[in-house]
Amino acid sequence: MRTETKAYAAQSADTPLAPWNLQRREPKPHDVEIEILFCGVCHSDLHTARGEWAGTVYPCVPGHEIVGRVTRVGDNVKKYKAGDLAAVGCMVDSCRECDNCKDGLEQYCKEGMVGTYNGKQRDGSGNTYGGYSNKIVVHEDFVLRIFDKLPLEGVAPLLCAGITTYSPLKHWKVGKGDKVGVVGLGGLGHMGVKLAVSFGAEVTMLSHSANKEADAKRLGAHKFVLTSDEQQVKSLNNYFDFILDTVSATHDYNLYLNMLNTNGKMICVGAPPDPIQTPAFNLIFQRRSIAGSLIGGIPETQEMLDYCAEHNIVSDVEVINIKDINEAYERMIKGDVRYRFVIDMATL
Repeated sequence: MRTETKAYAAQSADTPLAPWNLQRREPKPHDVEIEILFCGVCHSDLHTARGEWAGTVYPCVPGHEIVGRVTRVGDNVKKYKAGDLAAVGCMVDSCRECDNCKDGLEQYCKEGMVGTYNGKQRDGSGNTYGGYSNKIVVHEDFVLRIFDKLPLEGVAPLLCAGITTYSPLKHWKVGKGDKVGVVGLGGLGHMGVKLAVSFGAEVTMLSHSANKEADAKRLGAHKFVLTSDEQQVKSLNNYFDFILDTVSATHDYNLYLNMLNTNGKMICVGAPPDPIQTPAFNLIFQRRSIAGSLIGGIPETQEMLDYCAEHNIVSDVEVINIKDINEAYERMIKGDVRYRFVIDMATL
């Protein structure tokens, strides 16, 4: 059986998102049905809805920063009950059998994790539809627990922007005494600053926009460097232990590689459209590395949510009406948001 669900969808790459009804499955024995209260707006939503990344299947219902309340559970669900607060992030399934899945690294499932939207259901029942909707049904193993001590609208972006920055900082054991540079003060960058500071690192915001300095300091950054100022950039030669690069626009990686100290690591979590271009000598000298990181697995995402609840960390958000989503996309392209749009799904 299926239940009708209200949503906003893109019907093609060049049409705006608009109301659309979809059919959600009735909860199976291990499923959790969630009434969506808030859904964050990620730049990935825009790229996918507008067909800027290959493989979009239309109609497309974006949204993978989902918080809400459990309305129904399947007969065999043990972890949740009706009335619980719950969240869903960037994935809703994986093979569960490969080494990565067994290690809690479902995001690197060797058969491919199933994205919360624009993903292929493993049972062949069709495409997945995301959080720009009033409800979602997900296997309990991919549902996350959240707490009411933090504003839910600020929690929603933690499901992508939060875990995308938390995971590499934890993996490379960033902590007290480390010098961390964060490139780009957007949805990812502002979370990178908050988290790296909370881990005890000395954090420097690296930005080409002088007007970001006050906000960077407000968010906790200890230093601010304007990357268009040659003298400021030169002062950072061989300075950082880690650089967290959150920028998804084409940019010069070599500018930042030269800021890394011996054994320094530049961790890319942004996804520019063009290949990285760098001379080998920028890596060979000082034994520098460029690495990449996706989101986190389910265990690490729950760890991140628990950590943020304990340390009172949420995203800085602007809450919007669902009817304003297309305008929000245009503003996001211009960088006109501090620092994440979140949809109040009660407006659907």
